[in-house]
Amino acid sequence: MFKKILIANRGEIAVRVIRACKEWGISTVAIHSDVDRDSMHVRLADESVCVGTHQPLNSYLNIPAIMSAIELTNAEAVHPGYGFLSENSQFAKILEDYKIKFIGPSSKLIEMMGDKIQAKKIAKENGLPVIEGSDGGVKDKNHAKEICKKIGFPILIKASAGGGGKGMKIVYKESEFDDLFATAKTEAKKYFGNDEVYIEKFFQNPRHIEVQILSGKNGTVHLHERDCSVQRRHQKLIEETPSPILNENIRKDLFDKTVKMVSKIGYEGAGTVEFIYENEKFYFLEMNTRVQVEHPVSEMITGIDIIKEQIWIAFTGNTALKQSDIVPRGHAIECRINAEDASKNFQPSPGKITMCHQPSGFRTRVDGSIYQGYKVTPYYDSMVCKLICHGRNRTEAIQRMKRSLDEFVIEGITTTIDLHKKLLNHPKFLESDFNVSWLDKEKII
Repeated sequence: MFKKILIANRGEIAVRVIRACKEWGISTVAIHSDVDRDSMHVRLADESVCVGTHQPLNSYLNIPAIMSAIELTNAEAVHPGYGFLSENSQFAKILEDYKIKFIGPSSKLIEMMGDKIQAKKIAKENGLPVIEGSDGGVKDKNHAKEICKKIGFPILIKASAGGGGKGMKIVYKESEFDDLFATAKTEAKKYFGNDEVYIEKFFQNPRHIEVQILSGKNGTVHLHERDCSVQRRHQKLIEETPSPILNENIRKDLFDKTVKMVSKIGYEGAGTVEFIYENEKFYFLEMNTRVQVEHPVSEMITGIDIIKEQIWIAFTGNTALKQSDIVPRGHAIECRINAEDASKNFQPSPGKITMCHQPSGFRTRVDGSIYQGYKVTPYYDSMVCKLICHGRNRTEAIQRMKRSLDEFVIEGITTTIDLHKKLLNHPKFLESDFNVSWLDKEKII
């Protein structure tokens, strides 16, 4: 096994990776910015290296500084977590050139599946249904408008290199198109350095379903699906597994086609294939070539440590699992706890945590990096931890989550804990009568 791994990330995912490494007996190196010196991931790692100032470009996205940290500490491999450099093919290629193992797929696969247009073509070639829209990127406004007229409004303009809702615009009628097309291109250039966009039919009431996979040279397995439909402006708030709305025939078809595509492209590592689901039909959305924020719910129902499996695949090239090894049990729910004020349009709430009591108990898990006295800075993503609960069925999982949220105390900053309490008591959530547009349309927050 690897002797030493550098974690090119921060916060809860860095802590999560360090814990998995410790269980493998692997030494860990934490990188950090100047404002993260007292972070939990720095305290838990065996070694730490400051790679720059608080601006992400100067630290967690600073490839030369991270390469220097790798050389300084003699790390054999790098785990990128999610976000930051996790889907940066250039970073993966540099590591390959220097014979440092990137714990993820090859740089070629990251580039291939990170291009939303190319990924859509690959999915289509491998039998996955795709959303109607442009065959590739569109730069000409008039050409784009013709495509929209053909498939009919509303449509979605999406950045080819994008994600997280950036460079994404919904156009409900033709008169709105010109302005939103220009805005989408400007955002795409700003956030991803590439202004190419493409057009898709917009689904107004879909669910967001994704399939977790682990894949090596010896084959691909799935860890079942997750339902991530409780969202605000394309940002996930609550995730659960299994999806309450899929029947077994649709579920089997979804898994079979996903595994076939992932195997066909020669994928190695953990990944997630995401779908839009409406009117009992699913459509390929994208593939994320990394671990997801919501991976713990899949771990809770399968008993499989996805991060440890990632490391094993990176070291051996193979997955240690067969599909028959993966037997899901019960239901799991995750709530993302953010340092935000939901009553003020989710305004960030940085500051010092003056009191912190985390819930515990039967089948209750907190993935986080906060503690009493920790200072939440305004420079990074506002998620401070994740609360995950498992039950024998959905009802028990919801009740356990409600109990755990009642136990959770974070003072000194405003968090989304009260929002989650409200959502979990809402009749539409309890009845699973919601979609990705639910919170934005009904304005219940």
